[in-house]
Amino acid sequence: MKIAIDAHSLERGRTGQGRYLINLLKFWSRLNEFRFVLYFQKEIPQDKILKSDCFIKKILKAPFKIQSNAFWQHFLLPKACLKDKIDILFSPSYLLPFGWRGKSIVTLHDISYEAHPQWFTPANRFLLQKISKVAAKKATAILVPSEFTKREIVKYYCLPQSKIYVTPLAPDEQFKPLRNENKFKEVKKHYKIKNRVILYIGSIFNRRHIPELIEAFGKIAKRFLEYQILIIGANHTYPFIDIQSLIKETNEKLGWTAVLQIDWVPEEDLPWLYNISDLTILLSDYEGFGLSVLEAMACGVPVVTTNLGSIPEVVDNCALFVDDPTDINEIAKVIHQGLTDEGLRNDLAERGLIQAKKFSWGKCARETLDILLNC
Repeated sequence: MKIAIDAHSLERGRTGQGRYLINLLKFWSRLNEFRFVLYFQKEIPQDKILKSDCFIKKILKAPFKIQSNAFWQHFLLPKACLKDKIDILFSPSYLLPFGWRGKSIVTLHDISYEAHPQWFTPANRFLLQKISKVAAKKATAILVPSEFTKREIVKYYCLPQSKIYVTPLAPDEQFKPLRNENKFKEVKKHYKIKNRVILYIGSIFNRRHIPELIEAFGKIAKRFLEYQILIIGANHTYPFIDIQSLIKETNEKLGWTAVLQIDWVPEEDLPWLYNISDLTILLSDYEGFGLSVLEAMACGVPVVTTNLGSIPEVVDNCALFVDDPTDINEIAKVIHQGLTDEGLRNDLAERGLIQAKKFSWGKCARETLDILLNC
């Protein structure tokens, strides 16, 4: 059986969708009885696992140096699948080629653009809603990371539950408790962390309440002079919120650099950043899964989050919850509790480690392959 995979998310600037796919491929690379044809747009990444004999890797080059993601997705990809006599096409990120008429599976990580269109620019909203809906209806099967996302797809796309399969994500193997004081010092120096740190990791969207987090920390920062907040993620707010100005204003008001922000960090630094943090925070109204809180728990780090969307499926009762992520005083109170109640911190860390072990990329990869083979 020949399984085609849209693998362009593995190329430069790899984000969550690329990390999702590479973790599936890690386990599939051991399966010599199958052939996976990986299609790339510009380059073949150098990941060691991609050298497995079960992977056939191809770059689909556009004629006349056409630089268009849509042309690659909707013309070059289905054309290559037909030529290579593909049995089924797997897209790990929302879209399927219009020109493909064969069997296909698409992963929808969330459909926040349907549930909350006000969070997206008109252009992005139109693109995501139209193309994603077409892909969902066209696909032979749909993969989602949570029961919450499955319910959302049934609700907004009126599709049968039998077509949708829940395959939960997992923390990478590198996310675990680490102890290396020299490395800790090196990471802190590199990211300008003076002593202790609270961590946020993820793209900055309005639904994740970064302004409220900054303001809440500003209220209690003078009681925690040894702490800073490090925000890792690019600003994709709509309507636009000037996060940099909020950070500058907060730091000037406090008289020191209490809040740090960086758009992106290398994957190899993430486990160390989790491990040096005393809290990881995700104050979100809506998540298809919420991988960052699971990664934090796998590192033994207490989590502050909300009880909304898919997050309860991920964290169970192993986190501190903020009931209203727009309530500055409540956020400040929960952060204070998370930093000062040592017994609670230790309990959350222990329970979080146990909860994180319930999620496995091996299980996700096996279930995904079973669906590919049997749909």
